[in-house]
Amino acid sequence: DLEMNNNQAFESIENVKTITVPTRQAAYYLNRSQQTMRNWAMRGNGAIIPLKINGRLAWPVKEIKILLGIKE
Repeated sequence: DLEMNNNQAFESIENVKTITVPTRQAAYYLNRSQQTMRNWAMRGNGAIIPLKINGRLAWPVKEIKILLGIKE
């Protein structure tokens, strides 16, 4: 159940078991550009605010699912 995006395969969000996903994957699920996601992070005004782990953005899967209306 993988979907392709820019030669990158992502599993369906319903099947993601990790707590966070990287920017590219979050952007795919939310149908936004990676730059939009980075702007949300920088400005703190997006639909989701990511965590920063070792200087990298980590987007909470639970918040993505809520935005998409997916029940846990």
